[in-house]
Amino acid sequence: MVGMEQRELLIDAFGRIRGIVHRVVEGASAELLGYRPDPEANTIAWLVWHLTRGQDSQIADVAGTDELWLGEWADRFDLPLPRDSTGYGHTSEQVASVVASPELLLGYHDAVHDATVAYLNGLSGEDLDRVVDTSWDPPVTLGVRLISIIGDDWQHAGQASYVQGLAQRAGVE
Repeated sequence: MVGMEQRELLIDAFGRIRGIVHRVVEGASAELLGYRPDPEANTIAWLVWHLTRGQDSQIADVAGTDELWLGEWADRFDLPLPRDSTGYGHTSEQVASVVASPELLLGYHDAVHDATVAYLNGLSGEDLDRVVDTSWDPPVTLGVRLISIIGDDWQHAGQASYVQGLAQRAGVE
């Protein structure tokens, strides 16, 4: 029973991130998705792509599956970036190069969300104690890694929402 409760909490957290992503991206104009409060700022499109890429990459790693991005999604986005790029360490120019429609961003995010939920549904409470990274002291367990992914995603989703508010105040719709 404890494992079920933990799994439900994790699924709820990822679902809340999905909700924020949808509220920010659905129906957004290209101008809004590409808005930058200053020349070095991240765009909504980049933030949503990056949080989804990070989740895709890390969930695939712990699940022992292929990243969805490396299947059809990299081709569909056709970004001028290395195929395995996740956004970590991107330059201002690389951030600006992430241009995508709301439908494409949400399609990828929803596919990653669905894969994440499917993976989580197969876990037990004991699985969360499995060590997935021994390069840290103490070693990182699956539970800690999942919380780390959630924390990172929540920050980026919140940043995308904040940029949306800044853009709207600047008259961008």
